Amino acid sequence: MEDRPITPGFVADALSCLPLAGIAPAPLLARLGLPEDGASPLSTTEYGRLWTEIARVTGDEFFGLAARPMRPGSFALLCHASLGSETLAPALRRAIAFLAVVLDDPRGELTIRDGLAVIELTTAEPRSAFAYRTYWLILMGVACWLIGRRIPLRQVSFACPAPPQREDYQSFFGAPVLFGQPVTSLSFEATWLRLPVNRDEAALQRFLRGAPGNILVRYREDGGMAARVRHLLASQAPADWPDFPELARSFGMSTATLRRRLHAEGQSFAALKDARRATLARQFLQEASLSVADIATELGYSEPSAFYRAFRKWTGGSPAASRP
Repeated sequence: MEDRPITPGFVADALSCLPLAGIAPAPLLARLGLPEDGASPLSTTEYGRLWTEIARVTGDEFFGLAARPMRPGSFALLCHASLGSETLAPALRRAIAFLAVVLDDPRGELTIRDGLAVIELTTAEPRSAFAYRTYWLILMGVACWLIGRRIPLRQVSFACPAPPQREDYQSFFGAPVLFGQPVTSLSFEATWLRLPVNRDEAALQRFLRGAPGNILVRYREDGGMAARVRHLLASQAPADWPDFPELARSFGMSTATLRRRLHAEGQSFAALKDARRATLARQFLQEASLSVADIATELGYSEPSAFYRAFRKWTGGSPAASRP
């Protein structure tokens, strides 16, 4: 199991529930042998240990982010409830129903629209991006394990503002991430719902011994054709990006083959370019020497107004509001 760093922002989000429960973070971190500043990246194994300890001392596997605590042991029961399904579709619906009973709010619903499986979350009151991210991590981490495959996402939307300095949401989900949207939702190709659940009780016991750290690893989208395209885009300035036929030639394949392989991963060249521009925009906005017009040019937009529209789509806010 590949172990990748969990960024300081997510670590800080997890620790933020402790003071509300009257628990000091530093002694807890010291007890686990983790950096006591709470501002250092952790391995997935270390983060899994932190998650388990926070759940133990607070009595909540959901970091105090839902209407009701997710009592320790709930995650294991969620896995047991989903295991008996023949395919992913009923397994996901069971898992969503289980989380609705345990958490009360947020509540999820799975629908199929235009060939996409769409899971929408509804809440009685606004919740943080970290709350929604934790829900997706639990649900989709279990879903990927049940079918033994990483499910590539098409898009993730948050009905809340973008958290400050959280560019890692994009890399974590491996799909376009939009903030300030009307509804919190996650989508992927509906064909994944037909895949069989190929786990048994013995496999579940092995899985639970590594949880929750293993769902952090399973959920990351680090491989495949989309990852190759992301790497290429990250290595060049937007003005130097190839067009789609040039990109296909550089990979030694036809445009039809490249389009089909990206589509199989729930991605498109346009969406990957959009996601890279969103990441660069947030980085450039931290530089006081660059005007919004300069940033628009750096990102390859013909005029600042096009950049304004794109940035509002990504974050729900204006570029000026994201300045330090």
